[in-house]
Amino acid sequence: MTSRAVDRTAIARAGLAGAIAAGAAIGVSELIAGILVGAPSLIDAVGQAVINLQPAGAKDFVVALFGTNDKLALEVFISLVALAIAGALGIAALSRPMIFGIGFAIAGVVGAVAALADPQASPVLAVLTPAVAVMVGIQIYSWLGGSADPAKTADPSMPDWSRRGFVLKAGGLAVGAIAAGAAGRALLDRQRRGSTQAATTLQPPGAVASLPPGAELPVKGITPLVVPNDDFYRIDTALLPPSVDVGSWKLRVSGMVDRQIELTYDELAHLPTFEQYVTIACVSNKVGDKLVGNAKWTGVGLRDVLDMAGVKAGATQLVGRSVDGWTAGMPTEWVMDPARRPMIALQMNDQPLPVVHGFPARLIVPGLFGYVSATKWLAELELTTWEAFDGFWIPRGWSKKGPILTQSRIDVPHSNGQVSAGHVTIAGVAWAPDRGISRVEVGIDDSFREAMLSTPISKATWVQWTFDWDAAPGRHTIAVRATDGTGETQTSQVTPEAPDGARGWHTIQVSVT
Repeated sequence: MTSRAVDRTAIARAGLAGAIAAGAAIGVSELIAGILVGAPSLIDAVGQAVINLQPAGAKDFVVALFGTNDKLALEVFISLVALAIAGALGIAALSRPMIFGIGFAIAGVVGAVAALADPQASPVLAVLTPAVAVMVGIQIYSWLGGSADPAKTADPSMPDWSRRGFVLKAGGLAVGAIAAGAAGRALLDRQRRGSTQAATTLQPPGAVASLPPGAELPVKGITPLVVPNDDFYRIDTALLPPSVDVGSWKLRVSGMVDRQIELTYDELAHLPTFEQYVTIACVSNKVGDKLVGNAKWTGVGLRDVLDMAGVKAGATQLVGRSVDGWTAGMPTEWVMDPARRPMIALQMNDQPLPVVHGFPARLIVPGLFGYVSATKWLAELELTTWEAFDGFWIPRGWSKKGPILTQSRIDVPHSNGQVSAGHVTIAGVAWAPDRGISRVEVGIDDSFREAMLSTPISKATWVQWTFDWDAAPGRHTIAVRATDGTGETQTSQVTPEAPDGARGWHTIQVSVT
């Protein structure tokens, strides 16, 4: 075996040993997080730090690339970067053995600092978890290093026991690391799913929401009028949804109030409740995209809770704060307007709030984009002035005011699809919470005609629409525009999502044969 071949083999094995050591450290840290409540997931802790430090415009870029898979993409990216760095450290340690331990120790400090920033993490476990992960990683690298020296098999006529031993060790450790990480994730998910089972039964709602006749159109492929919980879009900054113990959870109302109050989950659940269908939307929703949904929400009146504390004159902003520290601010006058019914939602589609959608409580404020209103995992309501505080997304380039725009979408036929000549059904949804939709028009090659609307549930929800088209063969452009309850029609002018939502008509191309 030549010296160059030996060097290449040594480098490859050292790099692989470093990457496997990092994988084992990550897997052990995930397993600890799944077993011990309050122990942080280091991948998510570092990812959360990345999210909190993101520059303006990063949210648009990531959501555009990955949509609702943005969190998974970030976790995978951080894991791959960690493996790559550890592999480089393993190679560097061939000439400077101490560098691997030093590099891992630095990584442990970074993980601990990130974990300590998590309000839900135990400070002790936030330090101990990365310390254990670092020790495991260093030990694994050292163990693999014992079988990574190609010089141990100098006679090419003899079996390469060192290579075989290294492959067996490395393969076994890689499988173990993956198994530990998967088990940790499964236990973390189980923690969060189990937390909703402790929810108290609510008071019978004083106002029961029902669907009027004709509210849902029997069109194949159209978005359901009420989106099931499992299919409802999720956009937030939490890589790992917070796990909240309802037995110790409290909702605090503070700031510019006559009296600061705290309500337990039981106390909140025993207040008068009501149901309502509300359509909510993400400001990152591109024209024609699906970061919008309609659901039946059950909860207590937000104004009822604020009245218990007594809102002082001059409190022009209501700030919702999550258990993980995320914040959103909205105009107090919007919340206090009797024309709408903002609520603290405790159920979604007749089920306890799913963990990913904000259990145990979240805000639903008709007419406002989620980034300024829809605080999940609600922990505090703070009354302050408009000038005194900016919510999480405002310093990152988004408008401080976030009313949902009048928008519409074509669900069928699909863009760039092919349909047969003759009768073709064009259908979709349109929304303008909390102004309602008065008209939807479909444009076929720039000639607009009015579509048929479903019966509206309320001004706070979207409607379905349909249009019967006698399609002639050829390539056609189909567009849709909606007019809201105030008489304002969607503009054709296209704007990006930042700073206050995307504008323009949803337009598709279809081929008729």
